[in-house]
Amino acid sequence: MVSRMYPPKPRPGDRVAVVSPSAGLPEIFPYVHELGLRRLRKEFGLEPVEYPTTRVLGADPRDRARDLTAAFADPSITAVLATIGGDDQLTVTPHLDDAVLRANPKPFFGYSDNTNLLNHLHRLGLVGYHGGSVLVHLGRPGAPHPLTMESLRAALFTSDWYELRPAREWGDEPLDWNDPSTLDIEPPMFPGTGWTWAGAQRTVEGPAWGGNLEILHWLAAADRIAPAVELAGAVFVVETSEELPSAVEVYRMLRNLGERGLLAGFPAVLVGRAKAWDFARPHTVEQRREYADAQRAAITRALTEYAPDAVIVFDVDLGHTDPQLVIPYGGDVRVDGVARRITVRY
Repeated sequence: MVSRMYPPKPRPGDRVAVVSPSAGLPEIFPYVHELGLRRLRKEFGLEPVEYPTTRVLGADPRDRARDLTAAFADPSITAVLATIGGDDQLTVTPHLDDAVLRANPKPFFGYSDNTNLLNHLHRLGLVGYHGGSVLVHLGRPGAPHPLTMESLRAALFTSDWYELRPAREWGDEPLDWNDPSTLDIEPPMFPGTGWTWAGAQRTVEGPAWGGNLEILHWLAAADRIAPAVELAGAVFVVETSEELPSAVEVYRMLRNLGERGLLAGFPAVLVGRAKAWDFARPHTVEQRREYADAQRAAITRALTEYAPDAVIVFDVDLGHTDPQLVIPYGGDVRVDGVARRITVRY
């Protein structure tokens, strides 16, 4: 297992970069973006600094990489936050200046398509943070979710162990950003269901690795994932997106990672709560339950075949559902299958 460095943390009053390494959605949803920036200032005391492509949809990958490199190079910037995900960050990371990133380590926060950059930093020996989005989480309608904010605050400002907790309520049905009036309305939520534990009952500690399953599959196809021997011993963190991949697709993607030798090396697996609603597929409550159950069965099948001794936790709030817990990507995670507790070191 390759050792990795935790970057220094920001302090209230610091300048932090706000970038769009994936989709420049702030261009078409400026009111959501600006709400997130106001909350970044008010709730965390941080001063956001935007870059040329932050509000540009369809910016050239080289320009986005240039902004990322500039954010890491600027000594006055103490953290880097993504505005949102997308679907083409795979084309951005090859243009990064890795020497600059290594020489100027900073905490990077993002998820979904930002799995690309988190994995890239991981291969450079730097810990990143899976979670946090200026639009989705800081710009959440009504108010930011308290559990998200607590986790994000701890990840931004502390370096201690932090115990994750099951959400008392959760949701996967965002409101329509095309209607600015919805920013005053809380999104619909369901009562919390807790975590579901499966597999071995023991305590596992290791660095987190993984992210969005669809992006991991693309990274594997582009041969940008470290060899299985380097990732052995990691706590595998995995979740799926609003594209709602079928259970068959989920199984096949995990099977491919298993055939690559990856799954066998993971002693513990944290599975994000399945997002089961999208504007293109507005599922009923029953359809959502059926979708989530089918996905869980597919994941269980793959892990039974390729990682039968792993400790497994389902429905951890770490992905595309609301709230979202931040996971230190490459940082320490302890999964206690006996006491049924999950702690992370930020």
